[in-house]
Amino acid sequence: MEEEEEQLAQETSTDPAGTSGAAEMVPRAPPGEPQNLSDADAFNLLLEMKLKRRRERPRLPRTVTELVAEDGSRVYVVGTAHFSDDSKKDVVKTIRAVQPDVVVVELCQYRVSMLKMDERTLLREAREISLEKLQQAVRQNGVMSGLMQMLLLKVSAHITEQLGMAPGGEFREAFKEASKVPFCKFHLGDRPIPVTFKRAIAALSFWQKVKLAWGLCFLSDPISKDDVERCKQKDLLEQMMAEMIGEFPDLHRTIVSERDVYLTYMLRQAARRLELPRASDAEPRKCVPSVVVGVVGMGHVPGIEKNWTTDLNIQEIMTVPPPSISGRVSRLAVKVTFLGLLGYSLYWMGRRTASLVLSLPAARYCLQRVSSARPDP
Repeated sequence: MEEEEEQLAQETSTDPAGTSGAAEMVPRAPPGEPQNLSDADAFNLLLEMKLKRRRERPRLPRTVTELVAEDGSRVYVVGTAHFSDDSKKDVVKTIRAVQPDVVVVELCQYRVSMLKMDERTLLREAREISLEKLQQAVRQNGVMSGLMQMLLLKVSAHITEQLGMAPGGEFREAFKEASKVPFCKFHLGDRPIPVTFKRAIAALSFWQKVKLAWGLCFLSDPISKDDVERCKQKDLLEQMMAEMIGEFPDLHRTIVSERDVYLTYMLRQAARRLELPRASDAEPRKCVPSVVVGVVGMGHVPGIEKNWTTDLNIQEIMTVPPPSISGRVSRLAVKVTFLGLLGYSLYWMGRRTASLVLSLPAARYCLQRVSSARPDP
């Protein structure tokens, strides 16, 4: 890691693409004299250091896709596999090379806690799917969406168990590296997960929900690290997506395609021109193109490329449609089934407990005494 940092410091550019003129604003104090710098001057000095570390034509991993905004801002989208050590290295290398102004990750406020948890805690959390977590998911997302969320958590826990690796490592690396870059902002770029789950459930028919839940409940195929790393190859990924589209096209639309649109919108919002500080109000404003790094799952990269130059409207994909008749019936069926199972369990446990108590010698002796004490009719 130290060798990479030394190499990065050596391969610098005095006039990076899209930032020409920013370093010229930095005042130079004569050597040996004390420097009384204003806030704007200090900002410019740090900005110059940042721009010197920013490579003009960085050699980036093959998983990085470069997009250019209309104003010249550049966005480097790092496509990752969520359980991959190589993906974490790709994120670190990209952020150190381009020294971004903004880092955007595929997380929402409901999953931001994974950024500050250590690997051991995340492994334990992923493996422990408790009744309390289920109740919290149901309260937050509703019955069907909560159950679906827990089933997908079960899938994540299955992969975690197989690989011994907690998800989201690339996002934690992005968070740590962004904190080392001067003036770099960190943005959450994913659609809130309750909206995604509610829209996904509303898009499925009753039998599709049953079929999906059945497949997730009995997921037990072994997964190797080689399988995960192969997911970084676009040809294998497209094949997996094609199989998913054929079976659950509406689920693919809400969980993948709509989030492609949302992520693209957030990346474009982040890629706005950077306004440089002014020494006084009389000085004209000066803006330069910004540099953004996006860290997303590899499956979202083709959709982001496709949507990059199109007009986007995220209001439509942020609304939750009213429940359909099949949705209301399925929720009622789930509640009735749950209450029925609960009632039967209580009845069975009561009978079992009563049989055990009555089989005890002390209980039989008491019953005999009660029977003998009754007066004959």
